[in-house]
Amino acid sequence: MAVTESAVAPVGSESEGARAGHEDERAPARREYEGARSAHEGILRRQAARESAARTYARALPIVPVRARGLTIEGADGRRYLDCLSGAGTLALGHNHPVVLEAIRKVLDSGAPLHVLDLATPVKDAFTTELFRTLPPGLADRARVQFCGPAGTDAVEAAFKLVRAATGRTGMLAFTGAYHGMTAGALEASGGAGDVRVARLPYPQDYRCPFGIGGERGAELAARWTESVLDDAKSGVPSPAGMILEPVQGEGGVIPAPDGWLRRMREITAARSIPLIADEVQTGVGRTGRFWAVEHSGVVPDVMVLSKAIGGSLPLAVVVYRDDLDVWQPGAHAGTFRGNQLAMAAGTATLAYVRQNGLAERAATLGARMLAHLHRLTEEFACVGDVRGRGLMIGIEMVNPEATRPPGATGPHPPAPSIATAVQRECLRRGLIVELGGRHAGVVRLLPPLTLTDEQADAVLDRLTDAIASVAAAAARGPGAVRHEVAVNPGRAPGG
Repeated sequence: MAVTESAVAPVGSESEGARAGHEDERAPARREYEGARSAHEGILRRQAARESAARTYARALPIVPVRARGLTIEGADGRRYLDCLSGAGTLALGHNHPVVLEAIRKVLDSGAPLHVLDLATPVKDAFTTELFRTLPPGLADRARVQFCGPAGTDAVEAAFKLVRAATGRTGMLAFTGAYHGMTAGALEASGGAGDVRVARLPYPQDYRCPFGIGGERGAELAARWTESVLDDAKSGVPSPAGMILEPVQGEGGVIPAPDGWLRRMREITAARSIPLIADEVQTGVGRTGRFWAVEHSGVVPDVMVLSKAIGGSLPLAVVVYRDDLDVWQPGAHAGTFRGNQLAMAAGTATLAYVRQNGLAERAATLGARMLAHLHRLTEEFACVGDVRGRGLMIGIEMVNPEATRPPGATGPHPPAPSIATAVQRECLRRGLIVELGGRHAGVVRLLPPLTLTDEQADAVLDRLTDAIASVAAAAARGPGAVRHEVAVNPGRAPGG
């Protein structure tokens, strides 16, 4: 059993002899701790020296995980953390869930091949059957599934190729704040694109509404803008091959799409024969309180892009689409590792466990309770600008209430990425791992496993609230106090 720092810390005053005796008793534990700490620091040093400058999470989270179970990670230095990053949403059941481990062991012990390209196997058949069982009925009834490369961005690329082949058109519609992956085509449709070849449309939100209105009126204006772009012969946007959207923008700052607006996007695209692609890479498998986030609005997309949780912690991605779009020629889209048997077995176990145990409904209930608690922080701390989310996909936007604004300016305070970074690091000091996101990396994000208990949720909220209180106190003393206590994060890229 690993020994934590607190377990070997000196205690209060004693007689010199007793103290010496106790020091002798503690010496092995102290040496064990110091050895673990040295190994931890050595691994981090070698990572910094050897790995690419493109590494991201490792910069903000200087830990070395060696064991994990459920919500908890243990580092090489013996410290334990509550993990609300969950592999950027990959771990629907948390770390090393017994049903996932059993599914993997069963395949390993069976002697079944682990790599089969796209050949049919009992493992793949079971995965496809379970996946189709969970799909929205309007899609499941006439669906096809494309196994592609094992990352969500591979599935996005496949979806783009598919709708372009099916429609004979080339352009794509995407939304401000979007994140669809790190390959070239996926980046073009994401909010941080540099060389834009995709038409960008406004994504509605209440807190920082692009029209300064928010609510139903703001969503209605966003829908009208989309219609105008598509119907105006001089808009500069020809009829596109497809529209891709996230039912909840994750890296964009945890912004749920209004249900009414999402239904309007379905109506607009259907009326113009534009395939609607739902990117459910992070929102799928119960995270938002429904098995698939589009189900909140009742929308049935033409294409769904799935990854992360569907592999049960292992790499797996698929595209599911209407059968009339299935115009692929053999080999038109492939991927060497599209037959990952261990991932399919782990994915089948995960999908079935979430479905059979009502974890989507559990995420809705627990997420609502956590959001209610966090909403109170906007009244208590001026640096907490907004709290939002759906199910167990939660965001807290940090702002700078002291920032100078132009005379007469209204609306939200400017985002405060330095405060968000400070909160993330204060959380880590308290044994809580959280993510950052949003347009300016100013949103603290929670993506806990769907197996989160009430007691664990309370522990997460307590540590997060305490971290925010600490940073808010420093922020009240001025920006210099925050910089003194926590150095600003040198930068990170979105994804996972």
